[in-house]
Amino acid sequence: MPELPEVETVRTYLEPVLRGRRLDHVEIHDARLVRPFDPAAIAAELEGERVASVERRGKYLVVGFDSGLALLVHLRMTGGFPKAPASHERAVLSLDDGTRVAFRDVRRFGTWQVHDGVAAEAYLAGRLGPEPLGPAFTRAFLLERLAGRAAPVKAAILDQRVVAGLGNIYADESLWRARIHPRRPAGTLTAAEAGRLHRGIGDALRRGLATEGADLGDGVYASGSMQDEFRVYGRAGEPCRRCRTPIEKIVVAGRGTSFCPHCQPEVLPRP
Repeated sequence: MPELPEVETVRTYLEPVLRGRRLDHVEIHDARLVRPFDPAAIAAELEGERVASVERRGKYLVVGFDSGLALLVHLRMTGGFPKAPASHERAVLSLDDGTRVAFRDVRRFGTWQVHDGVAAEAYLAGRLGPEPLGPAFTRAFLLERLAGRAAPVKAAILDQRVVAGLGNIYADESLWRARIHPRRPAGTLTAAEAGRLHRGIGDALRRGLATEGADLGDGVYASGSMQDEFRVYGRAGEPCRRCRTPIEKIVVAGRGTSFCPHCQPEVLPRP
């Protein structure tokens, strides 16, 4: 599933294409994209709207219009906006300058939702914590959100109300940077460990942004190169790039999880 760096890369591409343009024609080919609403009704609601902004919140793309409406796009596993016509197109936007913008989604899990601006903000606020690279995501905030939680720390940081935009890839990469075992109960982290984790999350996400996300071989994010810099994700059996110990893979909270058993020992700190 695309995470913050991949979604931000899509936003960076889309923003100059869409901003200031009017949607002359909208086609929604797959009813699942907007269910339970009628695709024709959603298309009619969007037609004629002029794009004021293209932003990102967590893993959502937020297309704001001059009228105050907002289109929330969640890419899920394989959603994207290819630069050329492609297979598995679920919707097409025809802009007033003749540009054609298609939404492609092989697995068909992506969603589009139309809200007025206030409702969109409330919807996102109820589901997402602060942006992990923004000023509100502090070490104190992270420590507070982890306090008292018996769940594994990896499960805790995958909670979008704790770290908006973080997913399986960057959770593993963040925990490796912080030298914290993914199964550690979240509430047992010390203030110093929470500080390392806060720094690790920021470092992993910033590296993902700099490399335009990860290309996992499915052609969805072909411009990305973060996969060449993975420290643990997808590297089970390969040597750790810090200590040369073979990377191991386990299941944590139902998710395949890669870590270094030497750099991230499963021990609790001494009292």
